[in-house]
Amino acid sequence: MTALPVSPIDAPGTSEAAWRAWAGLGRLPERSLAGCASLVVLAAHPDDEVLGAGGIIALLAAAGARIRLVAVTDGEASHPGCADPGGLARRRAAERAAALEALGAASAEVIRLRLPDAGLAGRDAELAAAAGELAAGFALCLAPWERDAHADHEAVGRAARQAHAAGQAPGVLAHFPVWAWHWARPADPRLPFDRAVRVRLPAAAAARKRAAIGCFASQLESRPGGRGPVLARSFVAHFTRRDEVLFPVHRS
Repeated sequence: MTALPVSPIDAPGTSEAAWRAWAGLGRLPERSLAGCASLVVLAAHPDDEVLGAGGIIALLAAAGARIRLVAVTDGEASHPGCADPGGLARRRAAERAAALEALGAASAEVIRLRLPDAGLAGRDAELAAAAGELAAGFALCLAPWERDAHADHEAVGRAARQAHAAGQAPGVLAHFPVWAWHWARPADPRLPFDRAVRVRLPAAAAARKRAAIGCFASQLESRPGGRGPVLARSFVAHFTRRDEVLFPVHRS
């Protein structure tokens, strides 16, 4: 019998020690956020925005920037077989609120689209229309990388790119990797390191991000049925660095 392919997310991943040992990360050009007056983050699930851009959110919140978070799904499918997905969605929304407070961004505007978790593939037109409307007028738009190997992340990343290309989101657009830190490897040609930049996080912003990640208890604790946590400790380690990496998107 032919074995079913293993998702890159479920396969053994690259350790954070391997990433930190790679000099290429430190050679990425630094991007300053000085003068950035507004930020909109498109997140496929509660926690994506903190993992990928929590330090940036903390920095801009401290600078008084206007911040909007577009929560595309409520993350209700993170625990397969859950008897109360609605309750899980409410719990994850509360965790996100606590995380934003930990980042110093409790006043950020949160817009919940309530689209189905694990069901965004094939909804590109709907997502692109929403992205264009909700990112209009913001200086910086961040979204998950469109090749992150998670279908929901990729759908949101494509939507952001489509809205940007159409001029509906005229600010700067950049993608942030999440699961790529797990399945990729240093100098991996599948990642666009040739156009990547890094945002240096002061110690205070990095500490705020670590505290915000800790707010997502539903994702950090073991799940019923003997399943491990969604966010294993080894995976979370990728997001404790003093830099956040972005892949800027250039309008063609």
